[in-house]
Amino acid sequence: MADLKDFAEQLVNLTVKEVNELADILKEEYGIEPAAAAVAVAGPAGGAGGDAAEEKTEFDVILKAAGGSKLAVVKLVKELTGLGLKEAKGIVDSAPAPVKEGVSKDEAEGLKKSLEEAGAEVELK
Repeated sequence: MADLKDFAEQLVNLTVKEVNELADILKEEYGIEPAAAAVAVAGPAGGAGGDAAEEKTEFDVILKAAGGSKLAVVKLVKELTGLGLKEAKGIVDSAPAPVKEGVSKDEAEGLKKSLEEAGAEVELK
């Protein structure tokens, strides 16, 4: 049991760089994609508010596909979200994936317009 506590403490104290390296190892060596699991978990939570569709005030900006200009889309996702380059690339590579969740209608439409101008396919939920 003490080994598990030590392991848990090591996981909690990982830096962002170490977490990214761990994600790469899990993906390349074991075929486990941590980002896909996060998207799968986040997906149903966004759809739970279907009853209030008329009065919806919060929107999710979903990147459906990067389009022909993937590098421009990665840079734009990085800029819009404040994420690092690797995290932004992970979002673009795992499309369809949420770029931002729970934003106002105006912000969501602005993000959608910017991403579409960069060549991406985007939807609002």
